Order: sequence, then C-alpha cells, then structure tokens
Amino acid sequence: MGLKNRISPGNLYYLTLTVVDWVDVFTRPAYKHILLDALRYCQQAKGLELYAWCLKSNHLHLIASAKEGQNLSNILRDFKKFTSKAILKAIGEEPESRRNWLVDRFAFAARQDVKVKDYKFWQEGNEAKEVNSNAFLEQKSNYIHQNPVRAEIVSEPEHYLYSSAGNYAGEKGLLDIILVE
Repeated sequence: MGLKNRISPGNLYYLTLTVVDWVDVFTRPAYKHILLDALRYCQQAKGLELYAWCLKSNHLHLIASAKEGQNLSNILRDFKKFTSKAILKAIGEEPESRRNWLVDRFAFAARQDVKVKDYKFWQEGNEAKEVNSNAFLEQKSNYIHQNPVRAEIVSEPEHYLYSSAGNYAGEKGLLDIILVE
C-alpha cells in the first residue's frame, strides 16, 4: 500500500474496499454471507474491531481498528485474500446467470496487474482515512449508514440489513460492533 493511505497500528480508520471495476457482485445472498462470515471470523480470531459498516453491491465501508497487538493491514489483507477466493468459488458453484461475465471481468483485471496470477476481485488499497476526531467519526458513520438511503434502497438506515445502522437503532445487527455514541 502506498504512503497516501498507510494504516498505522493502534488507530481507528474509515475504510472502503471496492470490487474491481465496481462490479455489482453483492447482489446475491450467498456472496454477502461469505463476506459477513469472513468479517465475523476476523472479529473473533484476528482482532478486528468494527464500529460501523455497510455492504453495498460493489463495495464495503468500515470504520474499524485492530485490537492491541494486532495489525489492521494484515487483517484486511487476509480478509481480501480469503473473500476473493471464496466468492470466486461460489460464483462457480451457485446458480449465477452472470458467471462467465463475472469470471471474465476478474480475469481481465488480473491480467492488468503483474502481482496477480488468475483473478483479481478487490481493487488495490482500502482507501484508509484515519479517524482523528469525533466530528470525523460521526460524519463517516452517518455517511456509511445513510448510503442505502441515498441509493433509495430503504427509507430509513436501520431498515438496511447489511449495515450496522440497526445496531445503532437498538436492534440486533448481523455483526457485533462497538457502539460509538
């Protein structure tokens, strides 16, 4: 990762992980659940701490940090590596009308990157922005939770299942988070 978006240990970050070419992959529940299971695993086994999140059709927003002694960059690297492989496998196994097109897009993206062998699922980097004030944290949390509302998917943030907005509205979300009030 370049110096522009370097992740330093011990800090809280607003992150955006984007599918190559902004391909709408997370339209099928099976792919969404792979991502959720991987995030849950990273929380339980790798020290990922989530404060807010929202999964859209082609990107994932997080406000996250790593527990003391853990490295957020390493967690994200492992998360992206695992989910890339798992989602590509699922594309091959699940009923998928766009299978050939999706596989071709990810193969094409890999051919553009000398570091990648067969398929490239995630764009480089994580668009990491250090959270350095409560105002910035509140702004980014609101942005994350309003994302599905702005996209006219739901009328209220907490109605969107694949987000932490429900947690902040007092509901049980799909992932456990650390509430910031």
